Amino acid sequence: MPWLCVCGCCGPLRPRYKRLVDNIFPEDPKDGLVKSDMEKLTFYAVSAPEKLDRIGEYLAERLSRDVVRHRYGYVVIAMEALDQLLMACHSQSIKPFVESFLHMVAKLLESGEPDLQVLGTNSFVKFANIEEDTPSYHRRYDFFVSQFSAMCHSTHEDSETRNRIRVAGIKGLQGVVRKTVNDELQAIIWEPQHMDKLIPSMLFNMQDNEDSESRRDKEYENPASLAESCFRELLGRAAYGNMNNAVHPVLVHLDNHHLWDPNDFAVSCFRIIMYSIQAQHSHHVIQQVLSHLDTHSKNTPRVRAGIVQVLLETVAIAAKGSIGPTVLEVFNTLLKHLRMSVDFELGDGSRRNSASSHSSTRTKESEERIVQNAIIQTIGFFGGNLPDYQRAEVMMFIMGKVPVYGTPCHTLDTVKIGHQGTKRIQAMLLSSLIMVTSGFKCKTMCAGLPVSFLEPLCSISLMEDSELRQLVLEILHNIIDRHDNRAKLRGIRIIPNVAALKIKREKISKQDVVFMKKHGQQLYRHIYLGCKEDDNVQKNFELLFTALALITIELANEEVVIDLMRLSIALQDMALVNEENMPMFIRCGIMALVAAYLNFLSQMIANPPFCQHVSKVIEMRNLDAPHLLPEHVFREKCVLPDSLDRDDVGLYFQTADLAEALSVPGYNVERLAIPYIPQVTDEDRLSRRKSFVDTISLQVDILSNSLPDQSQLAEEITFETLKKAIDTTGLEEQERERRRQVMEKFQKAPFEEIAAHCESKASMLHDRLAQIFELTIRPPPSPSGTVTVTSGHVQYQSVPVYEMKFPDLCVY
Repeated sequence: MPWLCVCGCCGPLRPRYKRLVDNIFPEDPKDGLVKSDMEKLTFYAVSAPEKLDRIGEYLAERLSRDVVRHRYGYVVIAMEALDQLLMACHSQSIKPFVESFLHMVAKLLESGEPDLQVLGTNSFVKFANIEEDTPSYHRRYDFFVSQFSAMCHSTHEDSETRNRIRVAGIKGLQGVVRKTVNDELQAIIWEPQHMDKLIPSMLFNMQDNEDSESRRDKEYENPASLAESCFRELLGRAAYGNMNNAVHPVLVHLDNHHLWDPNDFAVSCFRIIMYSIQAQHSHHVIQQVLSHLDTHSKNTPRVRAGIVQVLLETVAIAAKGSIGPTVLEVFNTLLKHLRMSVDFELGDGSRRNSASSHSSTRTKESEERIVQNAIIQTIGFFGGNLPDYQRAEVMMFIMGKVPVYGTPCHTLDTVKIGHQGTKRIQAMLLSSLIMVTSGFKCKTMCAGLPVSFLEPLCSISLMEDSELRQLVLEILHNIIDRHDNRAKLRGIRIIPNVAALKIKREKISKQDVVFMKKHGQQLYRHIYLGCKEDDNVQKNFELLFTALALITIELANEEVVIDLMRLSIALQDMALVNEENMPMFIRCGIMALVAAYLNFLSQMIANPPFCQHVSKVIEMRNLDAPHLLPEHVFREKCVLPDSLDRDDVGLYFQTADLAEALSVPGYNVERLAIPYIPQVTDEDRLSRRKSFVDTISLQVDILSNSLPDQSQLAEEITFETLKKAIDTTGLEEQERERRRQVMEKFQKAPFEEIAAHCESKASMLHDRLAQIFELTIRPPPSPSGTVTVTSGHVQYQSVPVYEMKFPDLCVY
């Protein structure tokens, strides 16, 4: 068969597509692609698209042979031809050609030669930018994700070559992302096995940001900036269901590379994440960080502090947009870790055994303080950026977590940490409440200070700790001050001209009038009791003065002004009488507080006689008793007297003079004559001012004294007693006096006292009615027996017939 040999040697008998492909390769690869023949091949491929797959297979065959033979010049020509064919052909037949193309790109990436890897990557990026008409059902990019990720971690000896390979790897990953994220059939790219390669590769290059010179020349050639751009693009394309898979590799990378301490890179990463993702997906990121914080609950304090600071940056950005349902979850998790941090700190302190461990324990305590401060900052910043309606809920939520003596606390178990740990948690939560309430502007005081928030807050204000009382007063300042006047009232002093402060105020609303009628006595009471604490310092008196001034500005009408004056006179009398055996500094501090406040109040209501009386007393004190003024008593070396001269009337504010000064329409001056007495409530028990034993003994004494003497119960009946019983002249006078006292009480007594009196009578009536109903509704005895329940067991008790008592009409 000689004709077969002839056919095999004749070039014209080869297929046309092979001849066209062979013609694009010159004899010398340095001459580059033969453009005229390339145009013929492109025209042939466009005219006969069914030949594309064969063209691709033949080009792949030649390229593989050239790679093995290290004929890299022809490899470059082949890839250039493939790129031009890809750009020119957009038909259904391009699918098999793409498979050949990707096979050739994979060959180049596997070669290990940096130039070929960069060449293959550039071709893949061009392919990734082509929009295909129909989706691909069978194409997968697993190999390219793995290979490009490996290139991103290149450790080549030459720094320039290493950067080229890393940049090529990042560009390749960017091409994979662009090619797959918009294709619903390629959703597999978001699965963990791919994200665990993509994300760490980008973070690794973002972290290794040492080549600043290349960034100055060409921004896109710097691996760090290019990786950041690709990272942002990937996160921006993440859908709702893919957020967790995109964020979790970031947390794992930060763990593996110990980047939580210091956490500058971690903070930078999460800033990029929060600004790149869609706003409605922010709560996914917050949940991921919270769960990661739970995972590291027993890690070193610095690592936990680093995670909390990242959470702070996250919620700071998320609070400006949509935060989803994670508001209370954030606070609940942070409060739990705050409790754990205090437990770790105090637990280590209690286990201190030797002097050698003293320094290490102190270091651990300081590190735990870092964690606690970071948590407080996060709570406060997050709450402070919430809308007012959500901020009110957060305030209630945090207040519900503050441990108060005598009340159950469901979240923070304070039994194991003792009194010191409880105090620490109280101070921290109150500090976070200060940050949350900062800038809070409630329209009505009922919304800002509801009963469920006011009562526990005031209970804490009765604690025997000056720091806690200061924090409570600052919280009250933030809520009451709705016109930003607090800065003008800082420090306790005699203000010569209040009008110069330019205090902003509005007419008190009806809702606030109702609030003061309901809860005003509660505020006065806590100010009164807070003044006489032995551990008060200058800051306590300054905050008390500011509280009184803010109540005057925001909540005072004529009735409230009278109540505040009664409170001031009561404080002055308490310091003079000194039934509590208070130190001289506290007594003089109360006197100075009353003087500073009445000076402020007299100018606020613009009453000349009132101002004149206050100025006269202040002048007398300047001359004879400067220790009763704030400018003197709070100096470091102020000389205090041994006692206060109660006989020198000119040094003190007189009720009669104040009543005469306010004898103008609108003020009920008669109420000034009624001394202010704070009501006794359950908060005294919660405040732990008296021990449990003292309370029990006090109750026993009261009960024993209230029981009448049995010898006096049986009074001897004589003629004189009968005569007194018949004589009714004295009874009429007593009845008239009683009526007069009742009328006077209802005209002059405060509303709260009248309400308490009526409530006690109503409770007494209720008890009597309950006893009557119990007697009347109780079923009569029956011979068959009655059912009783004792200690959870049912018992039947029968009554004999001869012991039963029947009505007279039933007996015959």
